[in-house]
Parts: sequence; C-alpha cells; structure tokens
Amino acid sequence: MQSKTKELYDQFALQNYASPPIAIVRGEGTRAWDDEGREYLDFSTGVAVNALGHCHPTWVKAVQEQATQLGHCSNLYASPLQGDLAKRLCALAGPGRIFFCNSGAEATETLVKLSRLHGKKLSGREGQRFQVVTAKGSFHGRTFGGMSATGQEKTQAGFLPLLTGFSHAKFNDLNLFSDAISEDTSAVLIEPIQGEGGVHAATVDFLCGLRELCTARGILLLLDEVQCGVGRTGTFFAHEEAGIIPDGIAMAKGLGGGFPIGAVWIREEFSNLFQPGSHGCTFGGNPLACAAALAVLDVIESENLLQKVRDLGIWFKRELQGLATRFPSLVAGVRGQGFLLGLVMNTEVGPLVAELRDAGLLTVPAAGDVLRLLPPLNVSREDLQESLQVLGSVFKIKLEH
Repeated sequence: MQSKTKELYDQFALQNYASPPIAIVRGEGTRAWDDEGREYLDFSTGVAVNALGHCHPTWVKAVQEQATQLGHCSNLYASPLQGDLAKRLCALAGPGRIFFCNSGAEATETLVKLSRLHGKKLSGREGQRFQVVTAKGSFHGRTFGGMSATGQEKTQAGFLPLLTGFSHAKFNDLNLFSDAISEDTSAVLIEPIQGEGGVHAATVDFLCGLRELCTARGILLLLDEVQCGVGRTGTFFAHEEAGIIPDGIAMAKGLGGGFPIGAVWIREEFSNLFQPGSHGCTFGGNPLACAAALAVLDVIESENLLQKVRDLGIWFKRELQGLATRFPSLVAGVRGQGFLLGLVMNTEVGPLVAELRDAGLLTVPAAGDVLRLLPPLNVSREDLQESLQVLGSVFKIKLEH
C-alpha cells in the first residue's frame, strides 16, 4: 500500500479494523487492482457483496442513469423503482411485503422488532413474550440487537450488558431448539448457512423441522439470508432447497451488487404488525439503491446465473475436495454450497489469507480456521480453475517450508 494512503489510515481512520494490507482502487469482473498496480483474482467479493463482480456493464449503466435523474427523496414520498423492486422480491419470496434499509444489520434488527411485535400480539401486552432463540456460532450483525442475537462471544466482548431476550441452541439440533422454546418465546432466528461462523449449512431436515416446530408453537421462523441469499447457493434464497416458507427474511450484501441496500420480506399474515411510525429508515430503498438492486436481479435472470452457480458450484466444490485429498495435513475438509464455500484448515487461517493475497488471490477468513471462497455469481470456469492453481501452489509451498 502506498505510503500516503497508509498514513491517512493510520492518522484518521478508527482502529476498529486491522491495518489494511493493500488499497484496492479499481475492479473489473473478477479482477481487482491495488494502488501499486498489482492485479488480484477477487474471491472475497467485498464479503459476498459484489454478486456480479466489479463494474458489470448493466449495473454501471443503471446506477449512472439513475444518478442523473434522482438519487434520494426519502420515504415520505413514493419511488417507482422501490415499488418495482418490492414486487420482484415478493415474487421470489412469496406473498408478503418488503421493508427497505441499508444493510444486513438493519435488516436483522427489523426481524428482531418483528418478533417483539408478534410477541406483544400473542401475549396481549408489552414486554411479556419477546424471547428469540438463535443458533450458537451465528452472526447477525453489530447493532445491539444483532450482537445480542449473535451466538459468538468474540462479537459481544466489550459491549456487555447485551439486550435481554435471546438464547442460543446448537445449530442443526432440532431437539435442543425445541427445548429452548418456552411460553416466553416469540421467534426462532437462524442463518440457513452460517458464513462468519465457519460456513456451516443447515440440513433440510433441520429447516423443515424448525418450520413445523414454529408453526406448532405459534411463533415466527425468521431467516437471516444476508450472506447466503441472492443466488449465492444456486437458488435465490438458500432455504429454498428445503421447500419451506419462513415468516421473515433478511437480505442485503449481494442484493445491491456493491451499492448499500438491505431488505426484509415479511409474510403476508404478519406484515400488518408494523404500522405507520413503528419503524423506518431514512435512506432505505432510495432510487439509486433500487436501481442497483434491480440491475442485479436483471442480470441474474438474463444470464441464468442461478443455474450457473448450481452447475459450477458442484464442480468447484468437488475440485476443492480434491485439494483436501492432496493436502490432508493442511485441509481438513470442505463446507458450504454454490459459491459460499469454506476450506476447513488444519492451520491458522490468517497467515494463509495473506499468503494467498501475495500470490494474487483474495479470500476471506471465518471462525479462525476456515478459508471462505466467495466468487461472483458470474465467474467463469477458467477463473475458478485459476484459483485452484493458486491454492495448490500456496499449499505446496507451505508444506515444503
């Protein structure tokens, strides 16, 4: 990283992140370049945000054209693009209504507020029934609601006391979730695939069992699809494989393809829990954000990317499993689905991320021992093959030293 950029970060940026090792200044497709002209194959995609890679022409055109017409008008007024986007998301999720916000944390916060409103309706009074059961190892954002829902102590450290009303059960263990639900519970909130928690996927039986359990107990089934949604697993929503219909879905990251936008789908029968004045977001669903998101949906459809992710994702995972076979002392296994995949390492993953970056491949760590690979949905087989070559080369060098 050039000295001026480093000096500015060191002097003025809040030190809540580790010092950035490089400065990315340009991107095109699956490639990114730093301020010293080095080229990288970007399989970090802004942590699953750049669903179409960098600067997809359709996305760029949509954002540019909208920027010349109207950037923001607030939710005091209607926006045609917001209406179009809400309709298309409901067509993908099912009969319901959409709330727009800016981020995944805000989206999951909305689900928590939905659970409080549902609990109030069930009990007939405020503060009587508000417990939410979430999973150990989960990650739901860094707001106080999100941190409290999160099942990782490292995310919560330094911010105690958290909000009350959250308990955590073992992921994929339906019996323990059932035991955790009490007469004070209003909802269950889980990620169909835990990204930050180490790329752990919910089983079909677990998801179907939770749906039956929540229906039987009269509580909400809420899904955090912030990272695993918007086509990353080969279906638009990761839970579709189980054939269930949840009561609320949080989405963000890939939805805007690089422009900040979050959204929450709420099942029709529960959408009237929110009334005018009960929730809001100044920037949520502004015309620029909606133009970006509509472009993402257009490209996913026109380029048949869901099928592409399904087909190439199976092949890529099989090839990664081949790497695990070749380097068993380094790689313990492969987890995930589609283009949300994790190599479970027998070594600390932080140094490995740096070594891969030096070799020209950008990746993302998770849970201390997992290397996340998050290629864009429109990645080519050739780029996937290149990433495999880089991984194999770096693994070989590590063993030789």
